Amino acid sequence: MEATRREIEVMANLLNSNDTQAEINRAHFRKSHCLAINMIGSPGAGKTSLLEKSLPLLTGSLGVGVIEGDIFTSKDADRIAIHQIPVIQINTGGGCHLDSKMVSKVLPDFDWNAIDLMIIENVGNLVCPADFDLGEAFKVIVLSIVEGDDKPSKYPVIFRNAKAVVLNKMDLEKLTDVNMETMKQDILAINPHIRIFEVSCRNGNGLKEWISWLSQEVIEHREHEG
Repeated sequence: MEATRREIEVMANLLNSNDTQAEINRAHFRKSHCLAINMIGSPGAGKTSLLEKSLPLLTGSLGVGVIEGDIFTSKDADRIAIHQIPVIQINTGGGCHLDSKMVSKVLPDFDWNAIDLMIIENVGNLVCPADFDLGEAFKVIVLSIVEGDDKPSKYPVIFRNAKAVVLNKMDLEKLTDVNMETMKQDILAINPHIRIFEVSCRNGNGLKEWISWLSQEVIEHREHEG
């Protein structure tokens, strides 16, 4: 019992420390008039692919920066760097999520006069990132429909805490047994206010709606914080 209590206390202290740094990060983003979002999804959900498709549609009117979180390698950051935008890779060395202190360490490396939108792509995971605030304005989930329509009900915490979900790989719908209505109903039952976007990074369907919404969020954030 004592060991269990100690573990709970350690976890509580860890989260409190993370939340303190997250507020410092959030203040930094606000001072820089930058909208920061935390992009979360399972490995293979298509987070980096969504970024690759989104960046050319965003950078014409917005300054965008990216922080890439992964356990090892810089492969995702290398893919993003091709688009000629500032990107920094954070490797957790085994950790299943980014935390606010990791993010804070790379913030000085960006030119904040040139960034309107900071996209933080978290480590592939639907569980751990839900508990760790990075200082973002809101979370966006990327969910591949081939993962199954039961994922929202299995991982309700992250859906409850997110502002939007991108249902990715819609071009594969006919090749799966996924019930899209069940999936969307479960998402809305958990979070009635969440925005749902149905997207195919392969053929581009749905990207226009996603980009329009995200761009408007940047504008509204700038007006509110300005």
